[in-house]
Amino acid sequence: MYLARGSSKLMLKPKTTQEVSEILAYCNSRCLAVTPQGGNTGLVGGSVPVFDEIVLSTSLMNDIIHLDKASGILVCQAGCILESLSTYLEDHDLIMPLDLGAKGSCQIGGNISTNAGGLRLLRYGSLRGNVLGIEAVLADGTIIDCLSTLRKDNTGYDLKNLFIGSEGTLGVVTAVSIQCPPKPKAVNLAFLGCSSYENVLATYSECKNNCAEILSAFEMMDLQSMKFVTTNLGLSNPLGECPFYVVVETSGSDAQHDEEKLNKFLEVVMEQQYVMDGTIATEPSKIYALWQLRERINESMMKSGVVYKYDISLPLDVYYDVVIETRQRLGDNVLGVVGYGHIGDGNLHLNAVAPTLNKTVSDLLEPFVYEWTAKHKGSISAEHGLGFNKRNYIYYSKSDAAVELMALMKAKMDPKCILNPYKTIPVCKPASKQ
Repeated sequence: MYLARGSSKLMLKPKTTQEVSEILAYCNSRCLAVTPQGGNTGLVGGSVPVFDEIVLSTSLMNDIIHLDKASGILVCQAGCILESLSTYLEDHDLIMPLDLGAKGSCQIGGNISTNAGGLRLLRYGSLRGNVLGIEAVLADGTIIDCLSTLRKDNTGYDLKNLFIGSEGTLGVVTAVSIQCPPKPKAVNLAFLGCSSYENVLATYSECKNNCAEILSAFEMMDLQSMKFVTTNLGLSNPLGECPFYVVVETSGSDAQHDEEKLNKFLEVVMEQQYVMDGTIATEPSKIYALWQLRERINESMMKSGVVYKYDISLPLDVYYDVVIETRQRLGDNVLGVVGYGHIGDGNLHLNAVAPTLNKTVSDLLEPFVYEWTAKHKGSISAEHGLGFNKRNYIYYSKSDAAVELMALMKAKMDPKCILNPYKTIPVCKPASKQ
C-alpha cells in the first residue's frame, strides 16, 4: 500500500449495470479517465487512481441475482463480498471455489478482474475454469451480456476471458455467473514440520499419490514466516521449531475414507522421515486456528515495518532458491526475507521486511527478482496481476509480440484509454481532451 497511494476528487457508486453504462458513456465522450474499484485489496496498485481519475466503485452492486441449487451455479453482481457469498452458499451446502485471506473485504468482480488464485486453486482450479459467464461494460458504455449459465458453450470466441484478469482495462465487470462446488462433508487438516525444502517436495509427492482425489490444499511456509506470525500476532506454534511447515487440507464426502487416506499418507512421510513432527485437526475451530498461521503471515509482517511483496510462479525444483538468494543479497538491510505460498500450483510469495521504505532495498530487489524469475522460466505475476507497480516489467514474462497484441486489444476496445490508464499495459496514456 505504501507503493500505491492515490487520490480522487470524485467517487461514483452505481447500483446497476445501466448506471455503469451511462457513467462510462459520459466519461468516454469527454475523455475522463476512470479507475474501477472493488474492495481495493490488491497488492499492485491496480485499483488506485494514479492522477485525478474518477473512481467507479462497485460496492453498492452487491445483489445475489440467482442460485440454481441443482447445478450449483450462482449469478450475482460484481460488488458482492467474497465472504458474504461463502456464507450464503453454506446454507445451501455449496462453497465458493475461491478462498482468499482478504475474503472479508474483497469483491467477486475484483477477484475476476485480477483472476485471483487463492488457497483452493489446487482442488478447484483457477477462476477461468469456474466462471461460466460475465456481464461487462465497455469504455463507450456498451453492455456486453455474456452472462451464460451453461457449462458448455462453444459458440464463437469466449469473450468472457477477455475480462478475466484484465484488471479493468478492457471493461468493467458488473455481474458474474460462477460454478460453485458442493460443500465437503468431511474436512481434515494436517500441520507438518519438515527439515528441508527437499523434504517438503517429497511430502507433496507422497500427498498427491495417497490423497489425490481428496487433496484440497497444500501450502508451505518457512521458519521466518512462522516467527513473524508468533512474535507479532501472538499465535501459538503447535510444533517445535522447524525450517519449513506444510499445511495439508483434505475435503471429501466420506469421513472414514478420508481419514484412512490421510493416515496412510502420514505413515509414509513419517517413516521416510520427510516430516519431523505434525498435528491433525478435524474440528472446525481447530482447523481455523491452524489456517490462521498461514493466512495471517502478510498481516504479521506489516506490523514490523514496510513489506516488499513479490507474487511469482516458479518450477518447483527452484521454487525456494530465490528466497535463499534474495536473503543473501539483502543481508542486514532488512529485518527478514520470507517465502511462503501454494506449492500445489507453484505460486511463491516472496517478501522482504524493512523498518522503513528504503531505496537501497528497492534497488537490490528490482529488477533482480524479475530477472531471476525470467531466467528460471517463471512468471512475475502468479495471482495478483500487474496493476501499476508491475506493468513495466511485463516483458520479463511475455514476449514483445504478446504485449503488442495486448496493446492492440486495448486500443480497439478502449481507443481513448479512459479505463484504468497506466495499468497492466506498459504504455497507455489517456488522450488529451478534444
